[in-house]
Amino acid sequence: MPDKNTHDSEDGGKDVATDGGMTDVEREQQIDYMDVEINLLKPATPFMRDHLRIIWIGFTIWVLTTFAPITATRLAPEIMTTQIPVIGFPLHYLLLAVVGPGAALVLSVWYARKRDQIDEKYGISQDVAEPEMTETVADDAAAADGGIGE
Repeated sequence: MPDKNTHDSEDGGKDVATDGGMTDVEREQQIDYMDVEINLLKPATPFMRDHLRIIWIGFTIWVLTTFAPITATRLAPEIMTTQIPVIGFPLHYLLLAVVGPGAALVLSVWYARKRDQIDEKYGISQDVAEPEMTETVADDAAAADGGIGE
């Protein structure tokens, strides 16, 4: 089956078709997402590939910061259960109680910043539309206090 990105040249060789000189951003703007199959293992668009790479990096860091202290405590209990002199807590407690949640917080901020960078790269705007301010109160509206004048 011939490759869809190549075509036969006049001399019998294969020429590689170009992408028309478009950047990833220009190519992304032409994609109709209603016709694109979503596959997490094989992203169809440059935006999806960039976003999936960030998700996998963050997931890997999360797994390491969450499960590495537990695994290390199981494999080397004498090291992980010794008390740290300055704070007086065992190492496994410090890693699970402080480093784990702290890493989740840092990952949340990191993901938000990286996602904003990707959105900016591909021209995606997250702006919220301001509601129009129109005057809806009629001139002869009733007083809300029962009409009692001061």
